[in-house]
Amino acid sequence: MNEPPHPPAAERLIEARNLSVRFRDRTILDAVDMHVSRGEIVTLIGLNGAGKSTLVRALLGLIVPDSGRIERRPGLRIGYSPQHLNLDPTLPLSVARFLTLGSPRVPRARLEALLAEVGISTVLDSPIADISGGERHRVLLARALLRKPDLLVLDEPLAGVDVAGQSELYRLIANIRDRYACGVLLVSHDLHVVMAATDRVVCINHHVCCTGRPEAVTRHPEFVALFGRHVAEALAVYSHDHDHQHDVDGAPVPLGEAMDEG
Repeated sequence: MNEPPHPPAAERLIEARNLSVRFRDRTILDAVDMHVSRGEIVTLIGLNGAGKSTLVRALLGLIVPDSGRIERRPGLRIGYSPQHLNLDPTLPLSVARFLTLGSPRVPRARLEALLAEVGISTVLDSPIADISGGERHRVLLARALLRKPDLLVLDEPLAGVDVAGQSELYRLIANIRDRYACGVLLVSHDLHVVMAATDRVVCINHHVCCTGRPEAVTRHPEFVALFGRHVAEALAVYSHDHDHQHDVDGAPVPLGEAMDEG
């Protein structure tokens, strides 16, 4: 008897297998395996220079790996929010104009709805150089949502945002995951918030040190060696109590294996 198909929450959207990237004589990524499934929030963590941004660039197809392969679901739509938005402050660019750069004409009502969705409905006609750092992160998130992505990739979305704003932004990202029934890949160094708000963590130091539920990762010997025992013990109080994911209708779906060692 054939097994029933996996529910949408278990559908793998993108997967790296045995991925290696070298620059000159340096190995940046070494035999990395990781994936993101529909309905889950996955966060990449690691020290500066560990290869997080390189892995994201490879997953996005911006660089070609030296070995290994990347598998994407056919027709996969990706929304990407970069870490930095470098704009000339003298450039007269409104938020509305920025949102539609390189895109077909988008109705104003659609832009208004997107900004309302990310909680900044009043800035559509503001010069983008004049809005706050937190508002810029939300504008970048709105732009990433324009294509109604299956996979949302956010590089350091909490940079420069205060603690209260970080928690609020994470709740927004979780709501978007549920509303769009998408997968989310985050890159972040804000470990306290990450451990409280993500479904699965992938810790890399050029290779995958460990991966799994946040509470399992913080107990892993390689995590402790990388960040220190005092950090691991402090993060234990931030372990979130999710024991489920959500399907496309918002219903809870049990998580699979709690911990896979890389």
